Amino acid sequence: MSTALPMNPLGSTGLRVTSLTLGGGPLGSMPALFGEVAEGRAIETVAAALDAGIRTIDTSNGYSDGESERRIGRALAEYGSLPPETLVITKVDPRDGDYSGERVRRSLAESSDRLGISPLPVVHLHDPEFHDFEMMTAPGGAVDQLVAARERGEIGHIGLAGGDTRITSRYWELGVFELLLVHNRWTLADRSARELLARAEADGAGLINAAVLGGGALTDPARVPGSYAYGPAAAETLEAIDRMRDVCRRYGTMLDVAAIRFSTRDPRMATTVVGMASPERVAPNVAAATAELPDALFEELEALTPPEDLWLDRR
Repeated sequence: MSTALPMNPLGSTGLRVTSLTLGGGPLGSMPALFGEVAEGRAIETVAAALDAGIRTIDTSNGYSDGESERRIGRALAEYGSLPPETLVITKVDPRDGDYSGERVRRSLAESSDRLGISPLPVVHLHDPEFHDFEMMTAPGGAVDQLVAARERGEIGHIGLAGGDTRITSRYWELGVFELLLVHNRWTLADRSARELLARAEADGAGLINAAVLGGGALTDPARVPGSYAYGPAAAETLEAIDRMRDVCRRYGTMLDVAAIRFSTRDPRMATTVVGMASPERVAPNVAAATAELPDALFEELEALTPPEDLWLDRR
């Protein structure tokens, strides 16, 4: 069976992405979430992803205080001639609570320098829900400066990457973003992003799904027992996930595989971001993204989706 990754259009940007994206969060080394990752291993992971046909890499200015970007930049330089349509997506981030327009300008310059890429092809506004909306959207503020950077040609396209969809929906309604990235909120266990994804799709946006393993909850066995999306999960949610695990085993697969394939089989999703901390994880994730799993499996898993009042943005 071929595991070649399809290329999908990224909304109306004119860019194309592989259905699976290398998530760069672990590459900077985040011990609390992903364990220690040495720089050499991170560089090997990027090379392994490119060798396996992954053409899209996701990172952020704030991942390990820029270390993820720096390592990716070094990996790309050492790889040599990059495959056609290799695309690195990054995000602007605050520093020490500062998410001003000036901070956005500095964030862009830092990312470009670390990655060795100018102009930056795609940049997201990252996790704005943790900051005051009026401040973020004021003239000269973070959103304004991101739009201005696009107009100046310093970046190609801008997106919105956030968590709580109740707040990020307000940002989407500004009408300035071309791409939407959601995380932990369109998975086998949580559908909090349902309305926001529908709105963004209607607007012609490119849709990106991240953290489809729910921070290690949707793995077999659970990487972080008792949790979902980096926090405690309700007993009913954990019971539903355990039942999903059993269903997957009955079909001869693993929950990890089904969780990734749930996203990559969704025709709305341009790409699915999966964090990878080692070269050894690349091939299994590519295989999961292209796995031939029966519709009956996903019908059974759908029936086990936890009730809406347990989803992250419904609590």
